[in-house]
Amino acid sequence: MTERAGFIGLGNMGGRMARRLVEGGVTVHGFDLDPTTAAAVGAQAHPSASDVLAQSDVVFLSLPDSGVVERVVLQDERFLAGLRAGMTIVDLSTAAPASTQRIAAALAERSAAYIDAGISGGAAAAERGTLTLMVGGDAEALERTRPLMDRFAAKIVHMGASGAGHSTKLLNNFLNAISLSATAEVMVGAKRAGLDLHKVLDVLNASSGVNFATLNRFPHIVEGDYLEGGLTNALMMKDVVLYVEHLQELGVVSLNAPGPLSSFGLANALGYRDAISNTVVDAIGDVSGGIRLHDGA
Repeated sequence: MTERAGFIGLGNMGGRMARRLVEGGVTVHGFDLDPTTAAAVGAQAHPSASDVLAQSDVVFLSLPDSGVVERVVLQDERFLAGLRAGMTIVDLSTAAPASTQRIAAALAERSAAYIDAGISGGAAAAERGTLTLMVGGDAEALERTRPLMDRFAAKIVHMGASGAGHSTKLLNNFLNAISLSATAEVMVGAKRAGLDLHKVLDVLNASSGVNFATLNRFPHIVEGDYLEGGLTNALMMKDVVLYVEHLQELGVVSLNAPGPLSSFGLANALGYRDAISNTVVDAIGDVSGGIRLHDGA
């Protein structure tokens, strides 16, 4: 197992995963547009992505979208020139599978491996090292990098060829968006109806309406804890759009996309764009008479 790892993108998720590597004794070379983040997680700071590449055998990417990934990997001539045979680039971003496949093909021409590793679990799981990874690409490259990924993931599943990991991630994130936005609407309705929200959640979690949001999000939200540090409304909207585009490419109709598109679009329009996506419930509350689920808001 290599002990020279690079991390490009040290935000909410990338920073936490990089810190897990550092705490496990791995030397991490890092780059982020915010130059203070590398030192904050214990990584050695570098001025560019290509400089990180030069010092690493495995490089992890944790970036906002495919456009940014392509600018780093394909459009930076220094990065492309710095690729070495046998290197592995692991894309932990939520990205378009078609873009992922193009990048993987370009790197294969340079005898480097590119694997897509969609992540699930959020900031709390990244902190604990209990993320789930859904991986696409070369199985041997996955096994070479698995000892590093084991430091921040509790479950790693090889989903298939290049793009399969990112495809699975988009499918999962859409269900996450559905459950969060639908539960937010239901809880605002419950508040307006004068119901005890703790009892509502207790009933939902013992009934057919149970989902990740009722189990893990709203017991905190009703107490005023929005679980800061996770996916923003802007990024959730981006993921839902990517999902719709992916299904269009597959020739599958998306009949259920209007709900989360409307909900997170509303949140973005009302000023919650950069707030954690759990605040979608406040956006729905705003247009429903200023409702908040918790006291003191």
